[in-house]
Amino acid sequence: MKKEQRMANDILQHIGGKDNVRRLAHCMTRLRLDLKDDSKADIQALKKVDGVMGVIEDDNLQIVVGPGTVNKVAAEMSQETGLVVGEDAEPEDLTLEERAALNQSAIKKKNNTPIKNLLRRIGSIFIPLIPGLVASGIINGAANFAKNAGVDPTQTWMQILLVLGGAVFGSLAILVGWNTAREFGGTPVLGAIAGIVLFSPGLAEIKLFGEALIPGRGGLFGVMFAAWLMTVVEKRVRKVIPSSVDIIFTSLISVLIVGFFSLIVIMPVAGVLADGITTGLKAILEVGGVVAGAILAGFFLPLVMVGLHHGLTPIHLELINSLGNTPLLPILAMAGAGQVGAAIAIFTKTKNKRLRNIIKGGLPVGFLGIGEPLLYGVTLPLGRPFVTACLGGAVGGAFQAVMKTAAGGIGVSGLSLTPLIVDNKYVYYLIGILLAYAFGFIFTYLFGFKEEMAENI
Repeated sequence: MKKEQRMANDILQHIGGKDNVRRLAHCMTRLRLDLKDDSKADIQALKKVDGVMGVIEDDNLQIVVGPGTVNKVAAEMSQETGLVVGEDAEPEDLTLEERAALNQSAIKKKNNTPIKNLLRRIGSIFIPLIPGLVASGIINGAANFAKNAGVDPTQTWMQILLVLGGAVFGSLAILVGWNTAREFGGTPVLGAIAGIVLFSPGLAEIKLFGEALIPGRGGLFGVMFAAWLMTVVEKRVRKVIPSSVDIIFTSLISVLIVGFFSLIVIMPVAGVLADGITTGLKAILEVGGVVAGAILAGFFLPLVMVGLHHGLTPIHLELINSLGNTPLLPILAMAGAGQVGAAIAIFTKTKNKRLRNIIKGGLPVGFLGIGEPLLYGVTLPLGRPFVTACLGGAVGGAFQAVMKTAAGGIGVSGLSLTPLIVDNKYVYYLIGILLAYAFGFIFTYLFGFKEEMAENI
């Protein structure tokens, strides 16, 4: 039996069996399971499944198994359950007990804070885009690195690379609009239309209230709000339109209403919001300097811990849209580097075989900026190393802030971010990573870990 097949079987065994799964999905490192009855999940047993690096109980059950592995385990579970990844089980098949559990889950969701729910929604919009952002970002970074090294950008192969690297960013508004409408239960193509309208070059030819419109004003914040509004209007219109003409008039009325409202209201308001965020962050980094960098990097791992870090994606993209780069990403990337240093310190001190195996599995992807395996499998369960990892990251973040490093793309972190660093500050970025590794190691080795902490890992 293959490793992934065994993991899928073991996970299903400890969550109440395949019939207890309502929805199966995954991100880069985590299986995300919606269960019909949450009480049937044995969390402690799940944590002991070989290959499982951590378990998070949120509005769904998230099981960390690592990049690459997660796709294969999800495919095995899909085969076992009969559920397509991302598909819901039929609600008609639910028993009375399952419906009661569903109601209990709905109440739990209702008690979630609005800010957390909003950030989770934003994460759900951007998580499916991350593979494309990673691929395009790395291609773009490598092409620009070659251009800075003196390669002629008019060469055919360079032109092709630059087109490939910029492809997803040129269509990002459409993709975000599509995902936003889908996330809120609307028709995805109508959300995509919202993105197309707000970024249309033709807007520059239109004057409203005596001023020309600016294509892309408000950035992705405007797109998300317009696409959300499109779903709201679509649902309201559909209630009063006869079914026989629904396909014609529901979408037509929705596009007309939201289209005009977006240009008159959403673009100016979102523009002010986007300007406020980018200007504010820039001022914080310029004025706060070393302190601001340390605080931002030091407190980033708690955001990752609760899965809310993807909520920052539109901020990075808006910084790139307005400034040409994001100075925030290299700072936040230091949090993962501090964790790598902490994990190496634990590896050198511990004799616990299981803990050493988890670290060996998590370190390679940790160097590449994927921190969840080390976070949920090592530092967070041990407790104190989580704090010392944050402190190590804070040192690296302070250095990046002082050196004013910035990235021209997003989607990657750790060493993988190096080609995306702008203004030829690659060496400064790498020095910052080494500092975060070193201080994460030193703080953890001296103050963060004792062997008895590993007894219940």
